[in-house]
Amino acid sequence: MNPLGRRLWADPAGRLGTVVLLLLVVAVIVLPPLLPAPWLQPDIAHGGLAPGTRHLLGTDHLSRDVLSRVVSGGRISLLVAAGAVAMSLTLGTLVGLVAGYSGGWIDAVLMRLVDATLAVPRLFLLLLLVAALERIPLSVLILSIGATGWLGTSRLVRAEVLKLKTLDFIRGAVALGARPARVIFTHLLPNVTGPLAVATTLAVGDVILLEAGLSFLGLGVQPPTPSWGGMILDAKPYIVSAPWTSLAPGAAIVLTVLAVNLVGDALSHAQAEDG
Repeated sequence: MNPLGRRLWADPAGRLGTVVLLLLVVAVIVLPPLLPAPWLQPDIAHGGLAPGTRHLLGTDHLSRDVLSRVVSGGRISLLVAAGAVAMSLTLGTLVGLVAGYSGGWIDAVLMRLVDATLAVPRLFLLLLLVAALERIPLSVLILSIGATGWLGTSRLVRAEVLKLKTLDFIRGAVALGARPARVIFTHLLPNVTGPLAVATTLAVGDVILLEAGLSFLGLGVQPPTPSWGGMILDAKPYIVSAPWTSLAPGAAIVLTVLAVNLVGDALSHAQAEDG
């Protein structure tokens, strides 16, 4: 385990968040084959059963098992978060590395592009993108969220590169004739991974909330595929008569985002101590 990982595990809040996230990942991988299909409606005339031994989290108004839908929705949320964050991390890191190392007009053009895009709220951009399609595929949703999430990462990486450029080991590599690509990917990139780890962890929580919000508006993951935001939307008319149908996905969102933020805060503290 690297020093940053050891500091994360030594932090009680970081350890708790890590354990919760690991349990969530195991649950969304292991449990779906053991539970009823999330779209199965065995007794539609008697839906809305309260939690019990047969259905641990009850059933919704269409008699679908809530636990099965929460677990399947978690798989979708983590898939969207992983794909979107990986895309935004890649784009933001590349732009930040190039802008920070190149300087001059390249830096100015790239950063003005970032500033202009940041002036438009991300949610507004996403609403325009997804509203233009009658039915948005999951892959397009991931691409849309990822394509609008790299801006902050690029500014973070650029700021780190500007500091690293002034250090002797970078100047020495340049003086010895190292090509720009070698300097960027061999010397600069490994030294920005700490701040990137913190930003990436926090971005996962943001994406989960964003996907849930879009699904709640009916613009994210489309039925019959379950999602936490979509489950809350479906359960809205039954929030009094069958509160478990909305409380279960709501609690899953809160628990997941809280665990991610605990890990992110612990990484941030560890990074500050190392710095």
